[in-house]
Amino acid sequence: MLEARLLIYIDEVVRAGSIRKAAERLHVSASSINRQILALEDRLGTPLFQRLPRKMVLTAAGEVLVHHIRRSRKELERAQLKIEELKGLQRGEVSIAMMSGVAANLVPPLAAQFHRVNPHVKLALRQMSTGEEIVAAVASGDADLGLGFDFDSPPTLRVLADVTVHLGAVVAPHHPLAGRTSLRISDCIGHPLILADRSTAIRRHLDTLFEKASAPVMPIIETNSIEVMRHTTMTDNGLSFLTPVDIDYDRRMGRLVYIPVRELGFETQKLMLLGHGRGSSAVASVLSEMLKDVMHQFSE
Repeated sequence: MLEARLLIYIDEVVRAGSIRKAAERLHVSASSINRQILALEDRLGTPLFQRLPRKMVLTAAGEVLVHHIRRSRKELERAQLKIEELKGLQRGEVSIAMMSGVAANLVPPLAAQFHRVNPHVKLALRQMSTGEEIVAAVASGDADLGLGFDFDSPPTLRVLADVTVHLGAVVAPHHPLAGRTSLRISDCIGHPLILADRSTAIRRHLDTLFEKASAPVMPIIETNSIEVMRHTTMTDNGLSFLTPVDIDYDRRMGRLVYIPVRELGFETQKLMLLGHGRGSSAVASVLSEMLKDVMHQFSE
């Protein structure tokens, strides 16, 4: 691993155009800089500079190294700024725009953890109905982060993390299908269906599946609310189609059961975390790293 001091020497030689001028700027002897550069060239087995009579010119290998040096120094400077920002943080706010399933399952325990680490920061949690609303909120700056499924994100935003999850059948523990390890779509049709309506990303996947199976769809409930789907599935002995993310808390509490459906093996959803293309504040970056860790638990 190269010493940070040597990297600074090389960068300064490039900027100054000579070892002597770099030495003057850095208040280091020219012979010391030259000796260390020669030793590095010997280790790498290639020259980094062409030594011309009046200046030092980078070789191709030198160009590669200097590009790495400058990128690393910029990243270190950004990290130092964010650390200083965190050290001085007394009050602030960070906001997430999110879909209902993740709002109920992923975010509440994370919010408690975040508050313990950042007791003076207000966490604003905003549930929104559609991916378009979430994307617009992050793009306009109304939200620092966006969390949900299958976003069409514009170039101005960054996908900070994503994990692929599968839709499956969801039933209460007392449901006749609850003991099954997998199902076919034909197994599900004879039971009362509680379905996401056509305004949701989930329904597009289901319509494709039902069409392929030539199966009649007669739900007892249609809704755009994941909360309604979860609670009615628990109480009405119905069957819904959701991802493990949507019901994580209820699964852990023993209130709902997730069962893979064979035909849905190819119908995936992507849980995505969006951020600003221009970068985030230090505290938003901390929250995004915590969200990435939670999301990673669902990666397949």
